[in-house]
Amino acid sequence: MRGLLSGRRRRKPFPDPLEYPNPDSDSSEESTIALFPDGIKVWYDDPDAAVDVCFVHGLTGDRENTWIADGQSAPWPKTLLPSELEDARVLTYGYDAYVVRKGVAASTRLVDHAANLLSDLTSDRARCGASSRPLVFVAHSLGGLVCKKAILLSRNNPEPHLRSIFDHTKGVIFMGTPHRGSWLAYWANLSASALGLIKSANRSLLTTLQRDDQLLESIQRDFWAMVREQRESGRPLEVTCFFEGLPSSVLGRAVTVVSKDSATLDGYSSFSIRANHRDMVKYCSAEDNGFKRLLGELTRWRDQARDSAARQPQSKEAQIQGPLSSSFYNYGGDQVNAPGGTVNISRGSGNQLPGATFSGPVHFG
Repeated sequence: MRGLLSGRRRRKPFPDPLEYPNPDSDSSEESTIALFPDGIKVWYDDPDAAVDVCFVHGLTGDRENTWIADGQSAPWPKTLLPSELEDARVLTYGYDAYVVRKGVAASTRLVDHAANLLSDLTSDRARCGASSRPLVFVAHSLGGLVCKKAILLSRNNPEPHLRSIFDHTKGVIFMGTPHRGSWLAYWANLSASALGLIKSANRSLLTTLQRDDQLLESIQRDFWAMVREQRESGRPLEVTCFFEGLPSSVLGRAVTVVSKDSATLDGYSSFSIRANHRDMVKYCSAEDNGFKRLLGELTRWRDQARDSAARQPQSKEAQIQGPLSSSFYNYGGDQVNAPGGTVNISRGSGNQLPGATFSGPVHFG
């Protein structure tokens, strides 16, 4: 057992999905807990972007390392995506999804993470004047559940500014999202009870991953009803699902962390990525087939958003039309210049319309 658990020390302070707690880790790892990188971070900014693309990590991941392939020094959405997907602003969101920890694990519930995502993303888009820009989520594992709940919270929110996320979400790409539960819940509980490697666990997040969890079922039911309603109203919400094509090695066992059945949604496109649950969101180059499949969906949605914006009628300032050199007089008030003439606004008493000719009855009031 000891040989299975030891392994080499990871260079990353926060493990990505299925990078398990290291029993040999020292107190320096615990000291980084307070510095957990949460909130919105902009990877690539384009003030004239046609779409915002927001990446949301999964269980035990973080907003940077989840998207860094082994041997690489930076997240691929930051290094590869901007040159391949023009007119896109690229963001990442971080939240404490480290459910098991040698120390104190956060007790934040999934609904709280979703509310924070909604608030932080709304504020970020407002600051850069992009509140009405089309929005796409790319979410891995548990992050997909957080995104679904955030969109549902936005849809039913009494605050108009928070409803803008629902109003402008173009689509969601789910990467190994456990819509119907995951073996991760079993693994995490096993680590806590049987292996004794940790001191604390976020039981709220672990419970949500159970197949019979009521919160998981309600999120799935409500999200599915919302997607169907949007489709019937003529504003379809795009959905694409990716599932892991290779098993993960967990304590010497080959395990499919999120099954195809749990990772896909009936009636929507689904594709496999030839990688395990952890590596399905880590790409080394633009030639990686997983990256190409993901890029294909993002490009298609970006083009749809751009075409939709081009079809929107351009707003024009209202103008007063009149014959050249004509003037309309209303004595006793302010004078406003209009194309080809002048309008005088009266603030005096009585109906002052000198020189006017009317054919038919005239009524005031």
